[in-house]
Amino acid sequence: MFSSIDPEALRQQYANDQFLRTRQTMHQEYSVPKVHFPDWVLDRIEWRGDEVVLDVGAGTGTYYDSLRTRWPDVKYYGFDKSAGILKTHRAPATLAVADAEHLPFPDETFDVVMANHVLYHVPNIEQAISECRRVLKPDGLLVTATNSQHTMPEFQALFRRALILLSAPGHVYNQVPNNPFSLESGVPLLARQFYAVVRHDLPSAFVFPSIEPVMDYLQSWRSMREPELPGDIKWDELMVVVQDQIDRVMNHFGELIVNKISGVLIATNSGGFIQEYVRRLQTHTTPSPDELPNPDDGAGQPTSAP
Repeated sequence: MFSSIDPEALRQQYANDQFLRTRQTMHQEYSVPKVHFPDWVLDRIEWRGDEVVLDVGAGTGTYYDSLRTRWPDVKYYGFDKSAGILKTHRAPATLAVADAEHLPFPDETFDVVMANHVLYHVPNIEQAISECRRVLKPDGLLVTATNSQHTMPEFQALFRRALILLSAPGHVYNQVPNNPFSLESGVPLLARQFYAVVRHDLPSAFVFPSIEPVMDYLQSWRSMREPELPGDIKWDELMVVVQDQIDRVMNHFGELIVNKISGVLIATNSGGFIQEYVRRLQTHTTPSPDELPNPDDGAGQPTSAP
């Protein structure tokens, strides 16, 4: 929901897997329709089953679990900038602590590079994309799951209203959290470095029957959102107002619905969804002059209707 490149905010957020696990649990338990998002992402491409895969920002290993279950012969490598969040990953022997802007791998090593829900945390996104392209094989695929800039508008409205209520009279609060690598902004960023980019969207919604999981979800973002608050507004005060608003909604409707748009962008130079098209371009030959129609015999000319 919120993105940040602030080193201290990221350090607090990903010092361990506590906050990430909280959000993963909420998505699993309260999302409609019930879709296992990592499986859905992986199903957007065709797999042979023996690919060499790099997981950028591997975190707790969610994508590793899906890969290993479905394609056990895939050769997996993962890394994250946070050593703490890698502690619960199930494949420690394949992991490294590294920076997405300086990948510690040779050129043209991987069939698939995954950078899922991570590029919006990278200070230099274009450099990170360039590094992903460098380590991909010529027909490799870059898989980048992310959120829409317009995801969870109900949460944005709750925060905005709470900030207005807590601000001094006459103060106008126009700040909207920005996602520097969203489904919308990610397409042109990838298209600058790859021949083809395709976007897949997965609309869904949170349906919360009680307030406790809502507040747990919002509190999990504290380290990311608190530094963006105006200096005279405290996080705990903001949460009191937000909780009061949610209580009112739930008392009236019996639940809180928060609409979500997540998805994945897939980029390549000659593989995957663009492979057949590129092959045809490469095998296409320009006809010689002898093969062209002779204009004097009317070949290729339209005929008049009777």
